[in-house]
Amino acid sequence: MKTLAAIVQTQNLKFAYPAEEGRTEIPVLNEINLEIQTGTFTAVLGHNGSGKSTLSKTFNAILLPSGGAVYISGMDTRDEGLLLAIRQKIGMVFQNPDNQIVANVVEEDVAFAPENLGVPSEEIRKRVDDALKAVGMEEFVTHAPHLLSGGQKQRIAIAGVLAMEPACIILDEATAMLDPVGRREVLDAVMRLNHEKNITVILITHHMDEAALADRVIVMDHGKIVMDGTPREIFPKTGPLRAMGLTVPDTVDLLDRLKRAGWNVPLDRLSVDECADAITNALQAV
Repeated sequence: MKTLAAIVQTQNLKFAYPAEEGRTEIPVLNEINLEIQTGTFTAVLGHNGSGKSTLSKTFNAILLPSGGAVYISGMDTRDEGLLLAIRQKIGMVFQNPDNQIVANVVEEDVAFAPENLGVPSEEIRKRVDDALKAVGMEEFVTHAPHLLSGGQKQRIAIAGVLAMEPACIILDEATAMLDPVGRREVLDAVMRLNHEKNITVILITHHMDEAALADRVIVMDHGKIVMDGTPREIFPKTGPLRAMGLTVPDTVDLLDRLKRAGWNVPLDRLSVDECADAITNALQAV
C-alpha cells in the first residue's frame, strides 16, 4: 500500500473495454497520470466518448485498469481485499437518481447502505439525520421518494452516499437529467459539503457553468488529459475547447463574441457580475 497525500492518484492508467471476438480492443483511457487532492472540487469535461465517465468509474473500482494503476488514499484498486474500504472512501452519484433509490420512504433509502455495512442502529439514525440535513432534505424524512422532484431525488441519492461517510463524492453526469432549478439545488448541496465538511468532489459534467464553480478543471479528449488548470485558466481557451466540440460558460461566450467584434475585454471573467464589470469598463474606455 502506498502512502499518498492525494486522495486519488493514477499512474500510467490505461483502460479498454473487451472487444468482440476477432476485433481489436480500442483504448478508452491512455496513459492517464493524475492526482486529486483531498478537499478539492474538480470538474472533468469532455465530449461524449472522451473517457471522462470511464475515468470516474476506475476511482471506486467499478472498472479496473487494463494497464497502470489507480490508488485511493494509497489503496490499490486492483487489490480485491481493499474493495470495500475503497468504496466506503469513494461514493458515486449517477445520472438517474431513480436507479439509486431502493426504498419507499426517504429515511429507509438513506439508511440502506450503512445497514448493509453493518453499522449499529443508533449510528445509522445519526447518519441518516446528518446526511439529510447536509443536503437540505431533513423535512422529507418520511416522504415517498417517487413523489419528489428530480432535484430532490438527486439530493436524496447524495444523502444515501453521504450516510456511508465517504471522503470523496463523484457525480457522474448527476445533473444531466435535471432542470435548471434541480441542477442548482444539487450543486448548492455539493458545494456546501465541499466547503463545510471538506469532502472531495469530482464532478463529471457537460454543463460549463457548473464546471466554472470548481477549483480545478480537467479536459479530456480521446482518452487523454489535454487541459488541466483553474477555470480562469481553462475557459479563455475558447478556440481549442470549441475544436473539441465543447462550449464555454455563457459569460465567457459573451465576452468572446465581444472580443471578436473588436472590444477590449478579458475572457477570464466567469461570474455574471465580473462579466458585467468587464463590459462596463470596456464601454467607459471607448
